[in-house]
Amino acid sequence: MANRRDFIKSSAILAASGMAGASFLSSCGTGSAEATPTSKSFLGLQTYSLGDELNADVPGGLAKIKEMGYTDLELAGYGNGKIGDVECADYKKMAEDAGLKITSSHLSPSIWLYRPDKFDQFDEFWKKAVEDHVTLGVKYMVQPSMPNITSRDDAKNVGEVFNRAGKFAKDAGISWGYHNHSGEFKRIASKEEQEAADKAQREMLDQYAAMMGGGGDPEEQAALKASLAAMMSGMGSSVGETIEELLIQNTDPSLVMFQLDVYWAVMGQQDPCEWLEKYPDRYKLLHIKDRWIIGDSGMMNFEKIFNKAYSIGITEFFVELEGDSKGRRQFEGVAESAKYLINAPFVM
Repeated sequence: MANRRDFIKSSAILAASGMAGASFLSSCGTGSAEATPTSKSFLGLQTYSLGDELNADVPGGLAKIKEMGYTDLELAGYGNGKIGDVECADYKKMAEDAGLKITSSHLSPSIWLYRPDKFDQFDEFWKKAVEDHVTLGVKYMVQPSMPNITSRDDAKNVGEVFNRAGKFAKDAGISWGYHNHSGEFKRIASKEEQEAADKAQREMLDQYAAMMGGGGDPEEQAALKASLAAMMSGMGSSVGETIEELLIQNTDPSLVMFQLDVYWAVMGQQDPCEWLEKYPDRYKLLHIKDRWIIGDSGMMNFEKIFNKAYSIGITEFFVELEGDSKGRRQFEGVAESAKYLINAPFVM
């Protein structure tokens, strides 16, 4: 039977082997502040956060967003030359009338096979989209949908499509970028890399099983190895490269920038600050996200994230909320999130 010292020793070996996985950001934050909101120099909102609540009355909804203290918008819902059911020129005027600036937009083509024979279709989509976004007056166009990438060759094809889209946007004075979810932190490894890693893990399991006991009973040994394997599987793999890294490597920095969604990075077992530190010239925008209301979950260290972002020159970010599991109105969550950020001393 393993004692406490043996267990600590085993844990140390795990960490030293690189199998301990990614470090996480712990939260020191408090809940939403109660002070009367004013505003910040930049406080962006991704309109996806409001969905049909905004679409039901766009002018009225935009006025509410302004009253909350938001200064800039990142749009969602582009298609067929419109934002939802609203013509691009009309949406721009509605935003201006509300005192808001449309700075960015999320959009993706309805094409899922990133192959050379499809490149012309991607080009057609992005050329038209750029024209419409010139009308909107945006500074950024960002793709939020993740292509299917299962190999390094897939990543090269996706990178080519992104570079071409970036060129169309750049020629029109717009920066083109990509937004992550958690799937981009899955690793892609060659067959040889994976086989070597699997062999090393089997040898490690045998070593730990011998250290931690289980006697001579084969069933006990099998149960112990299964338990250790399950523990390791939750720690993440360090074999190969993440999809996010492959996208960064296969895109031209002068054509493609990246928007880091800090919540989805954490959900992908990553530390957002480490990515900002490693690629300060590629990340230009942030998505500020939590389980729902910003700052309420206790799992995101927004102070460190903002401090790191400002240190590398990022000043533009957009709040994004998914639907609330308790059925509360999205406008409520967006308003409370604005209060938290406006009253946060670490937000400029």
